[in-house]
Formats: sequence, C-alpha cells, structure tokens
Amino acid sequence: MYEDLIEKKVSSKAVFDGCLLHVKRDTAELPNGEQATREWIKHPGASAVIPLLPSGEVILVRQYRYPVQRVTLEIPAGKLDAPDEDPYVCAVRELSEETGYTAKSITKLTTIGTTVGFSNEYIHIYKAEGLTPGEMHPDDDEFLNVVKVPLAEAVQMTRDGRIFDAKSIVAILMLQEDLRAAKA
Repeated sequence: MYEDLIEKKVSSKAVFDGCLLHVKRDTAELPNGEQATREWIKHPGASAVIPLLPSGEVILVRQYRYPVQRVTLEIPAGKLDAPDEDPYVCAVRELSEETGYTAKSITKLTTIGTTVGFSNEYIHIYKAEGLTPGEMHPDDDEFLNVVKVPLAEAVQMTRDGRIFDAKSIVAILMLQEDLRAAKA
C-alpha cells in the first residue's frame, strides 16, 4: 500500500553530531527512480505531560526558548534519555523535574511527529491527574516558572497566540475534548 510514494535510502552521511541533535544528509531514490538529497535531524524522541488539577486548572511551565528568542508557556516536557527509554518513564520524570508534582494517574493522549519534513522526533503526550505537589528539580540549564491556568483560559491562549508551542496546543485541545467526551 502506498508503494508509489515510498523513498528508499541510497546513502547517508553524518553532517553534524551534537549532544541532542544529529544532522544527516541522505541520498534517496524517489518513486520515479530519480534521486534527491534529504537533509534531516535525528532526535531520540521526547515525552510531554499536561497536569490537570481537580480545580480544572492545568499546570504549565514558563521558560525562555533560545531558538525562538522568547519566553514561552508550555506543558512540561523533555527528551528521552535514550531512544529505547519508555516514554511513560520520561513523562513521570519530566513532570517531577519541571513542576515538582507526582501523579496517581498518567494516561497517554497521543504521539505526534513534531516536524516531519526535517526531523524524526516524536513526542509522546500524556495527561496527569491525582497530583501531589513537591519540590521542582530541573536540569542545571533549565530555568522555569510553574504556572496554573484554568483549562478554558489555556484553550483561549492557544487561539490568541499566547501559547504557540505545538505539543502544548495539541495537549490542551485534546484534554479539553477528552473532558467534554467524559461529561457526555
């Protein structure tokens, strides 16, 4: 199925190997037999979690994101420590590190491909409930503020651009839909 769309790797060259990202330049055979260059970023993957309080508020983190040169409001997230790490384990760790909270229940919402045109990164998105507060313990290079926002306001923030991070938008809107469906 879809064989008329499949590209086959002919060769691959490492262009850059960093701490997080690995840039590749591949030659691919196209479905029509021609060849094309495909530059892409190899990423270990990540997990993200949207913590939901009984009050209907979600817990977000405010932080400066260097690539976009601005402070963002996002759901807690982080990269897998290894490509074979269980994404659930990563979600539990990131919730604790970035917010200090632990959860009685963590449920998977979805997995998204973040930028499929040039990266193989997948982010596994979870919902956390039954939260207990604790001490944050972010990585040494992470500077975060924990922010509690009513879910309805977070949804509005996705619409007016105050929240523009893709994983956060997906999580907020999916959580809203899940809660609506549960009430129906």
